[in-house]
Amino acid sequence: MIRAATVADIPAIHRLIVELAIYEKEPDAVKATHADLERALFGERPVAECVLAEADGQAVGLALFFTNFSTWTGKPGLYLEDLFVMPSARGQGLGKALLVHLAGIAIERGYGRFEWSVLDWNTPAIGFYTALGAKPMDEWTVMRVDGDALAALAES
Repeated sequence: MIRAATVADIPAIHRLIVELAIYEKEPDAVKATHADLERALFGERPVAECVLAEADGQAVGLALFFTNFSTWTGKPGLYLEDLFVMPSARGQGLGKALLVHLAGIAIERGYGRFEWSVLDWNTPAIGFYTALGAKPMDEWTVMRVDGDALAALAES
């Protein structure tokens, strides 16, 4: 079952994000607190949304996403920040069900595209995504400024 997350799901969302960080070999990278997630997903001005995949009444997968915008198409897009299904729940179609659900949201809202990033070493995920019709955007490089570099840029 795929459903929209509620504020009561914050502990499960946080747990799944931590599990994703462990899977991505960054077990200490999660700094987000329950309060951070509540504010971002359910606060006065939410900046992201989350849907959960459940099996036997337990959240075993998540898709956390937000809206971006294409100046070329003049339309918003759906950007998938995180997709994760617990290893014990894989092989049941939950990852595909989450992506299908998000594609439906994008179509329903009139968005022009649905995109995400995947680690280049995650060949099982890359194969899974391409089998669903996703295309790698090899000519693009993700750029990021954070931490001290972000503060320095803002002050320059």
